[in-house]
Amino acid sequence: MKRSLNPVDYSSGEEALAVLSKALSHPVRIRILQLLQCEACCFTGELTTLIPMAQSTISQHLKALLEAGLIQGEINPPKVRYCINPQKWAEAKELFSVFFETGGAASCDCR
Repeated sequence: MKRSLNPVDYSSGEEALAVLSKALSHPVRIRILQLLQCEACCFTGELTTLIPMAQSTISQHLKALLEAGLIQGEINPPKVRYCINPQKWAEAKELFSVFFETGGAASCDCR
């Protein structure tokens, strides 16, 4: 029988916060989110003119944001339009707010 060396049960909030943090861990993704905040929606081609990077690189960053749920896409071949996902955005704001208000400690006896 195999045992994990460090068995830890993470709360759903901790796991969600980690997924969001990973999605936000690159400056290009932050820039994409800022652009989408200013514009109701953007097409992939518009993003490549605003962020001087290859289409494939932008697409990789969009994929990470999509997987985290922070943005949503609408495919209308040959174009894909991306927008902020308002429900996930509100959830992210709440998770980060609670995290920073509590100093990251959900329930901790750190003395």
